[in-house]
Amino acid sequence: MSRFKGGCKDSLAGFKVQTAEPTVPYGLLKAARKSGQLNLSGRGLKEVPQNVFRLNIDTPEEAQQNVSFGAADRWWEQTDLTKLLLSSNQITLLSDDIRLLPGLTTLDLHDNQLSSLPSALGELQNLQQLRLSHNQLHSLPVEMCTLENLRSLTLQQNLLENLPEDLGQLVNLTELDVSSNQLKSLPSSFGCLVSLQKVNLCHNQLSGLPDSLARLTNVKLLDCSDNQLTEIPASLSEMLALEQLYLRHNKLRLLPKLPAPALKELYVGNNQIEQLQTEQLSCLSAISLLELRNNKIKIVPEEITLLSTLTRLDLTNNDITSLPASLSLLPNLNVLLLEGNPLRGIRRDILSKGTGELLKYLRGRVKEEPEKTDGGDTAMMLPSQARVNVHDIKTLKLLAYSDKQAGSIPEELFDAAADQSIATVNFSKNQLTSVPPRLLEFQSSLSEINLGFNRLISCSPDICKLLQLTHIDLRNNQLSDLPSEMQNLTKLRSIILIYNRFKSFPDVLYETLSLETILLANNQVCEVDPSRLMKLTHLSTLDLANNDLLNIPPELGLCTTLRCLSLEGNPFRTPRAAIVAKGTDALMEYLRSRIPT
Repeated sequence: MSRFKGGCKDSLAGFKVQTAEPTVPYGLLKAARKSGQLNLSGRGLKEVPQNVFRLNIDTPEEAQQNVSFGAADRWWEQTDLTKLLLSSNQITLLSDDIRLLPGLTTLDLHDNQLSSLPSALGELQNLQQLRLSHNQLHSLPVEMCTLENLRSLTLQQNLLENLPEDLGQLVNLTELDVSSNQLKSLPSSFGCLVSLQKVNLCHNQLSGLPDSLARLTNVKLLDCSDNQLTEIPASLSEMLALEQLYLRHNKLRLLPKLPAPALKELYVGNNQIEQLQTEQLSCLSAISLLELRNNKIKIVPEEITLLSTLTRLDLTNNDITSLPASLSLLPNLNVLLLEGNPLRGIRRDILSKGTGELLKYLRGRVKEEPEKTDGGDTAMMLPSQARVNVHDIKTLKLLAYSDKQAGSIPEELFDAAADQSIATVNFSKNQLTSVPPRLLEFQSSLSEINLGFNRLISCSPDICKLLQLTHIDLRNNQLSDLPSEMQNLTKLRSIILIYNRFKSFPDVLYETLSLETILLANNQVCEVDPSRLMKLTHLSTLDLANNDLLNIPPELGLCTTLRCLSLEGNPFRTPRAAIVAKGTDALMEYLRSRIPT
């Protein structure tokens, strides 16, 4: 096939191969006719080339030049384009010619610069998946609501102020993500989306939720975090399939009353809840995880024992001064987080030893010991004598091998968890000298890891590949540094490093911007940089007790997000011990008063 090298581009406009080649190699178009799939992601495109739209209409270049075809190259037997990927380009406008691809089932336009969409999008009646996240969309064409076969619609990170009233026509939609927009309300037809299973509304400006949500009886996950919600409609309890409900960072004053029969995980951190009421607690009949961190709770009621299915309770950063001994009677509780509370009557060393020791201490205050369980039929013995609790692995997504004083984790344990979406790993109280490399097998699901009470001298960078981590417990090891790659853990909220060998505040923690809790007590840290600490805009708990701080910089008082700052047991002279003893608010006020004007 001859090539033309003339400089006048307009005169060669009809030679489609030549104009398309710089961004869309002809070989890709040819392959797309056979496979029905075309991937043009990340090619710097500012518009969709015309020959992409006309892929199934125009005669191929070879046919025009009378090239003979083999059996494998019969262009007249081409497949309609069903999958078109155009993500991570610089496309500002989508042409009405998109209607020339009626066979599309997947259209991916995420991470572009689209500010509007053509009405012709509504003609793609076979479309099942439409990805439009990370653009600049202000509104959606009403014609889009006629896509009756649409299953997944992702619109996060746009500039949407409202959704079309006809949105309810998308009756086959199973996944909807409109997070990180500017929505102040939802259309009244929202309850008509009866096939929805996963709904993400977080990071908007919603002040209320419509009662019609109750009709979404197939929704398993609902995320309403980071909005302006002051209450949750009682009708949400009619969402019979609801398993995970996220209500973080709102303005709730009460725990919602939600007798949803399948609700297993409830996240209500960073609200304004002051008390836990019996009526609300008794509704949570199937709850496994209850997150109440960063609220204003003063008392944990005895009725907490009604939550017999509870495995994880997060009460970090509240105003709790005492705990009921009956808390230890919860049969399945294995994670209890209490950092950042002004607890009295429980020695600090007991709190620092973790959930097991704390519950053991509380059981000692209960008159009758609860009956011990034997693990039941779901546990099995392996040749290595490691108990593998199949129930924990499959139901709780927990992989535990704790308090064995073992130098390594048995391979059989990892084998038993293969193909499971493990969320929590507990390998504490062993003799591990390195992070088990097979943890990477769970990198798509692992959110919490406990390697406390081991003999780790260094923390492998491999742990930084676990990008879903929100909580790391490395207490009571021999660490003196952390890998710089840890700043890649953009979801990490808390890290426990007490009783290690840090001589300075780990640099990488200043760069891990998602952190809310840093526990670094009982090390040898000699200074902290408040100017870098202020970059951690979510940090609410900082424990630097029992270190070697000779000087407390007054600028530390400008870290206004801190609700709990522990500095006792350091050799500094000012502020005086009497001021430190008054608590965080008084300490921060004192520090601010010492800043030179």
